[in-house]
Amino acid sequence: MNARTALKPLVAALLLGLPGLAAAAEPPAETAPATAPAPATAEAVAAKAAATAALPAESVPLRDIQTFAAVFRAVRSSYVDKVGAERLMQDAIRGLLAGLDPHSEYLDRSMLTDLDEDTRGAYAGLGVEVLYVDGLLRVVAPIDDSPAARAGIKSGDIITRIDGVPVPPTNGQEAVDKLRGEPGSEIALTIAREGSEEPLELTLQREVIRVASVRTRTLEPGFIYVRIAQFQAQTAAEVREKLRRATARGRLRGAVLDLRSNPGGLLESAVEVSDAFLDDGVIVSTRGRLEAANGSYSATRGDIASGAPLVVLVDAGTASAAEIVAGALKDHHRAVVMGQRTFGKGSVQSVLPLDGGDALKLTTARYYTPAGISIQAAGIEPDIELADLRLTTPDRPASVAYSERTLSGHLIGDLEAQPVTIVERDESLVQDYGLNEAMNVLKGLALVRERALRKAQPQKG
Repeated sequence: MNARTALKPLVAALLLGLPGLAAAAEPPAETAPATAPAPATAEAVAAKAAATAALPAESVPLRDIQTFAAVFRAVRSSYVDKVGAERLMQDAIRGLLAGLDPHSEYLDRSMLTDLDEDTRGAYAGLGVEVLYVDGLLRVVAPIDDSPAARAGIKSGDIITRIDGVPVPPTNGQEAVDKLRGEPGSEIALTIAREGSEEPLELTLQREVIRVASVRTRTLEPGFIYVRIAQFQAQTAAEVREKLRRATARGRLRGAVLDLRSNPGGLLESAVEVSDAFLDDGVIVSTRGRLEAANGSYSATRGDIASGAPLVVLVDAGTASAAEIVAGALKDHHRAVVMGQRTFGKGSVQSVLPLDGGDALKLTTARYYTPAGISIQAAGIEPDIELADLRLTTPDRPASVAYSERTLSGHLIGDLEAQPVTIVERDESLVQDYGLNEAMNVLKGLALVRERALRKAQPQKG
């Protein structure tokens, strides 16, 4: 049994996404074996976790326990309002985890339900991935074709008020819960954006968010655009099938893989998408304190693009699983990465079940690219950096193009009778600066590759 197969039944499922994204995918049979061993059963993982919890590296000093008990009693007896013991204990647990990192947290049953809904890619809300850190509710990325995306919410925005009420500086989950609600209900957001002097006031309507994981279209003949909005269980299969259909219609000269504002998703999905474009080599590795947290995922032979050039588009909203794909393709020199430095979410969370149906989401490892570079807090640096610009339609009509052909009485050329070829281009190329630049680079790479292949072919004498 290889490590990837063994991961199927794990109770402590590895998480890749930001809050709201879980990983419990069933990997297909074609996935590659990992190079590090993993426990064979959920019971083994649970036993190891229990043993680790029962035998801490160092015991808690009695004085610290006494101090906690004294504070607990003082709050219950003297705080201005009566506070129940259960609430105090839950707040204490949440405070303990909040002091570790932004991704470790206590999950009650409702939060586990939300986690499961997000994994399936359908829930009621605004369609925005957020991260609560240092008292700020910061936007990681809006989801494609969601109320948040249509309202113009961007990665890096800070939500300061919800329905006129300031976001609490000590309870991020309460604010996150308010973003969800019944489809059709309205919500007012106040947003602070870098570079804007005045806050933005937006009114959005909640709706059922169904995340379309993969979309493809033809940019120019032979050049395919692949957009991955989020890594779900079937993402890799969709990528393979849609590229298969595209290549069936004609030769694939190159592809743009758009991972901008992709907040992450499932580990297995990220590995499988990377594997789809690689023939061999490590895709990603994990390193933690526990043996079960250490692993390495490798590619199998079979490049669905048959070596055609790839350009990967990234930005500050590219996070987690999306960073794994960008890092793997970059380190193996399989793709040119273009855009802005990515988010830098390079830690692994494990979900550990607790008594009563609640759970603990705990950071247990870090992710490393094939070159052994930690993604955490550094992100993926693009090969070609692009400014955050937008293309606009000229405010005056284009002038008439003059050439020798337009001059009266010009000398007739040998090829003048041939019609001018007009290449059909996707309209997004005149609106999306990053995509337009990626397409220019991709066409250059395709030309270099095709000329090299022609040169290598045997010449007939």
